[in-house]
Amino acid sequence: MAITKIPAAGFSDAVNFRNIIINGDMSIAQRGTSQTSAGTGAGAYQVHDRFKLYNESQGAFTVSQSTDVPSGQGFAKSMKWDCTTADASPAAGDYLIIQQNNEGQMLQYLKKGTSSAESLTVSFWVKSNKTGNFVVELNDADNTRHIANLATINSSDTWEKKTITFAGDTSGAFNNDNDVSLGLNFWLGAGSTFSSGTLATSWASRSNANRAAGTFNLADSTSNEFYITGIQMEAGTAASDFEFLPLDINERRCFRYFQHHIKNANEAYTGGFRSATSVQVGVPMFVKMRGQPSATYKGLCCHDLADGNNLNASAVSFGAVGGGFETAVWTIVTCGSGGSSGDVSILYGKDTEGTGIIGFYMDAEI
Repeated sequence: MAITKIPAAGFSDAVNFRNIIINGDMSIAQRGTSQTSAGTGAGAYQVHDRFKLYNESQGAFTVSQSTDVPSGQGFAKSMKWDCTTADASPAAGDYLIIQQNNEGQMLQYLKKGTSSAESLTVSFWVKSNKTGNFVVELNDADNTRHIANLATINSSDTWEKKTITFAGDTSGAFNNDNDVSLGLNFWLGAGSTFSSGTLATSWASRSNANRAAGTFNLADSTSNEFYITGIQMEAGTAASDFEFLPLDINERRCFRYFQHHIKNANEAYTGGFRSATSVQVGVPMFVKMRGQPSATYKGLCCHDLADGNNLNASAVSFGAVGGGFETAVWTIVTCGSGGSSGDVSILYGKDTEGTGIIGFYMDAEI
């Protein structure tokens, strides 16, 4: 008797986790839902989880999590770029990039660097008032190689689905580790340093001049907007329907790289004062993280249960974590003077900086 594979509810077929891209439906945004001057400088993860934004001096943009999505496709969120300061004549070294990096140990099945190297197909939905071409690039960080192609926005203010297939690369295997091996880059603008050559439509040693040749300039007018969602990258030469994961699964995949703790004033962790100005707290991890996280924070307060003092935090750091970063991390909070060594402390959220954002972040991004 033949056995029929029955797809899980909510999936288009039974091949789950085929999408290399995490949070491609833009549904998770732990850092907040909007950021002005997004990506300025060397790039930062600022809105949608797992997506790094780069704006190297090419105008200014507000990037936000939008509810403008392609109709009838199952998406609820998109990434929106809104140009707030124009730059019609970018300098040579300027660029605008949306990027997601991927660990080498997650990509070994692609067999890169062998005669059996898998092709990769990238698909996504895009909408903009600006028509024309922008560049989609795969960047091999381990072997300094790349390949790119153009995506075309044909109709203004219309959601369009784009599909690009890249040949497998028989040169240069990915490292089998937790560091970045493959980056997916969307170039939304580039100066001559990155666009003066010929677009590398076949795998080649990375040359900056050939990375973004032919891309438009999203920063040439403050009227410009750009939306993207449904980003999928999968092995093979054809694009399958977007793989919608349950929200809890999508979140856990993002937690491997970034975790926001104490998101509101009703959340707290218990620890103890090591000194009058220092509290130590054991903080559980939501999931095993990619590596040793770094710490950032906004709006934290240490409460001394014995003395009743509330002391604003001035620094947060994480102690070294052995093994696989699986369970918890020692969190050292420096605060204002007034605690007593040995007293129990409650670490809680309080908007002491007037940002509207509280808590602290564990960051193990690549």
